Formats: sequence, C-alpha cells, structure tokens
Amino acid sequence: MEGNRSHRPIPINIPEPPQGMPFPPAHLDVYALEEWNRVAEGLNVMGILTGIDQGTLAAYCGAYSRWRKAEEELAELAKQPGSKGALVMKTISGNFIQNPLIGISNKAAGDMVRYATEFGMTPSARARLAIEPGRGKKGKFEGLVGIAGGKR
Repeated sequence: MEGNRSHRPIPINIPEPPQGMPFPPAHLDVYALEEWNRVAEGLNVMGILTGIDQGTLAAYCGAYSRWRKAEEELAELAKQPGSKGALVMKTISGNFIQNPLIGISNKAAGDMVRYATEFGMTPSARARLAIEPGRGKKGKFEGLVGIAGGKR
C-alpha cells in the first residue's frame, strides 16, 4: 500500500524454463508429428516451449492433423463428378446439407488458431508477446534501450 519505503531493490524471481526441447508424445499421428517437428524447434529457440507445454503443443498438432485430413478429404470429394465442390451433400430424403467435413475443418482450424495464439504463432500474438521471429540469441546491447512490449 505504501510502496517500497526502504528503497531497497525488490528481488524479481523470474523462473527460468529448463533447457532442452520436450519430446513429441507417442500418440501423435503422422501429420501431427510432422507439424510438431516443423514448429517445436522455433518455439524452443524463442524460449516459449518447455516441457510443461508438451500437452498444449500436442493439442495444437492434433488440431492441425484433423484440419489437414478434412481438407484433403474435401479436395478428393471435389474431384468427383457432380460433387458440387464437396460443399454440400444430398441426404437420403433428397435435401442438401453442408458436408460434415466442412464443420470438422472449421472447428479444427479454430482450435489451431486458439492454440497457436498461446504460443505466439500468429502475428498479433507475437506483437503482444514482444517476440521478434528469428531472434534466438540476445545481442550485446539487448535490453539497454526501451522496454520490450511496453511504452518507450
């Protein structure tokens, strides 16, 4: 309430994430494992990915796999003659409905974006985290000018 009356430095205990990249879970399928291998190293270099994040990244990779499978299946269905681009299906009663694969794809894509945002994998998320892509090592003068992500 009264601030730091003694004017002594306030200790800042920022936990350091353990070094090393977590292993992908065994339950990931081929597409999910491919995505894990594509993004994990970059997240680890940025200091975002630690062992505690393994499940969240696995969920992102699983959503990516579902999205990719649904999109590939839709592309195959669209090649069939009279498929109307695989966007709609005719029911037994003769009505047209949206192809269920579109709903699966949309849900998986939404999940992917939500998880990707948690890891700073979208441009707006990186801006909020004040992370510059490709910056793995701190420079000689890092931190001398300005505050990352704050007002200067």
